[in-house]
Amino acid sequence: MAENYITIENVSKSFGEKELFSSIGFGINKGQKIALVAENGSGKTTLLKIIANKEIPDDGLVSFRKGITISYLEQHPLQNETSTIMDVLFNSSTPLMKTVKRYQQALLDSTKSSDENTEKELSEAISEMDCQNAWNYESQIKEILGKLNITDLTKNVSTLSGGEKKKVALCATLISKSEVLLLDEPTNHLDIEMIEWLEEYLNTANQSILFVSHDRYFIDKVSTDIYELDRGQICKYEGKFDYYLEKKAEKQQQESATLAKAKNLYKKELEWIRRMPQARGTKSRARIEAFNELKESISNVNVTQSAELTVKAQRIGGKILEINNINKSFGDKKIIDDFSHIYKKGDKIGIIGKNGSGKTTLLDIITEKIKPDSGKVTLGQTIKIGYYTQNPPEEKPDTKVIDIVKKISENIQLSDGTTMGASQYLTHFGIPPHKQHTHYGNLSGGEKRLLNLLCILIANPNFLILDEPTNDLDIHTQMKLETFLEQYQGCLMVVSHDRHFLDRIVSQLFVFKPEGKIKEFPGNYSDYLIKEKEESKQKKLLEEKKDKPTNTKKKDLTPKIKLTYKEQKEKEAIEELLPKLEERKQTIEQQLSSGELTNELLLSTTEEYQNLIEEINQKEERWLELCSKEQE
Repeated sequence: MAENYITIENVSKSFGEKELFSSIGFGINKGQKIALVAENGSGKTTLLKIIANKEIPDDGLVSFRKGITISYLEQHPLQNETSTIMDVLFNSSTPLMKTVKRYQQALLDSTKSSDENTEKELSEAISEMDCQNAWNYESQIKEILGKLNITDLTKNVSTLSGGEKKKVALCATLISKSEVLLLDEPTNHLDIEMIEWLEEYLNTANQSILFVSHDRYFIDKVSTDIYELDRGQICKYEGKFDYYLEKKAEKQQQESATLAKAKNLYKKELEWIRRMPQARGTKSRARIEAFNELKESISNVNVTQSAELTVKAQRIGGKILEINNINKSFGDKKIIDDFSHIYKKGDKIGIIGKNGSGKTTLLDIITEKIKPDSGKVTLGQTIKIGYYTQNPPEEKPDTKVIDIVKKISENIQLSDGTTMGASQYLTHFGIPPHKQHTHYGNLSGGEKRLLNLLCILIANPNFLILDEPTNDLDIHTQMKLETFLEQYQGCLMVVSHDRHFLDRIVSQLFVFKPEGKIKEFPGNYSDYLIKEKEESKQKKLLEEKKDKPTNTKKKDLTPKIKLTYKEQKEKEAIEELLPKLEERKQTIEQQLSSGELTNELLLSTTEEYQNLIEEINQKEERWLELCSKEQE
């Protein structure tokens, strides 16, 4: 029997008249990794907060195994603005964490000052690291920091962007080594490379995890179970995402069939009610009560509709968008280097690259929010751009949702020539009538982003530019958006870290590389990944071939006519020198890890070590060059 860590029993929560969930219950066992999915506004974040003791339930109980440790990653972390990154990362009272924090602080101080006290503190911190056997833990922390690109621990939290704060909070959660992790949208603000690393990390972690995510590939890679918060109840699916979708579809079909039968019965009973309003018998009264219950049950059933629709895009002329030799730098950092592209009708292009590589900058240049340093962007006369940004503008909190949409259009023209009312359109994308007549300020973060996106779509643009459109959208809304964009007849440019979304929507990629280079790739993300892995494999095989020792017998039989006498002597000298350099390298490594060097010696030895590494690399490269020439 699985060891239970957390038990949720009969937990209920409402906000005002809105009931999020009622009397729900489930457990989190050792090693279990649960993906929590639901529509926007269903209460996923609230449930995580209740389990993390950040929110109090109206009813019910959350109990924990004695001694269990829990770490909670919030969707929008609120950190002390006066704290440094180091303060946030090492905010724990565990002896191991205290030891690592002391060592990190001493190391930082030693780079600023070389006085006797600093030197003494560093030496004592190293000794404590030895006593606590903390070096392995410290190296794990370094790996996590490196993968999430967190370098300067002295930075103040107040100077960080929302995305950077989320990454710091994620790092703090991971290095806590808690038995249970509660993660709310952990992949938000991470680039694809980081997401893939996080998948691997969590997949192999010996921890229990309950996480909210809208990234389908991430869910599939990490989760052992999928729990859906559906109409205030928890529905459990033991399996991967495809299994969940299959069972979900079966459930919806059953509900549709049940609803159809109930509606037929309702019609019959309604006719009877109309014929016999004066009925007074016990049997008749029971029938009337049953009718009223049936009426209520029908009105409460919400079956997901599978209708597909897309708005009618405006006509596109011959000239769409031309990007001619644009360049952009911020200070010394080159963001875009001499990039050109001519858009064609029907182009659907995905943009990928590491955070900070310049993806949003390119979009801002195209939409004339910022100017390039050189080069030109020319827009066709018939082009109407719809630009969805990562930080959409906020509406007034007391504005009704339906009024926000009606300001743009009361009737939306569809691609098949028909029209749809604003209310019906919102309902299709997951904003039901009761939410349409509520105030904007009452919407969840995901619902606000969805509303902004829909407002852009119904304005009938013929060129859509979308910057992370799937962030904070529930999975079912994402799927509807994907269907919409598949059928969309205009041009599309989208920045996204959602690999499933990119695979389904785009047919071409702009890949942001170092030094501002943008590589064009014909295909979706999976195609690109296959090609990258193949190229990496070929490169590795080539390196292994170079490193493989030559067969002695064969070598003796092959005349070495390609090397001059001077080159042959150079090769022999390198072969004699390299073992000595490697020996010196090992000696320095032992000195650096001993903890016995003074601060002054530590700095000089580190410099020698770096120079030695550079020399070894140069000699090895020259030796390979000579070997290659010899074997021609």
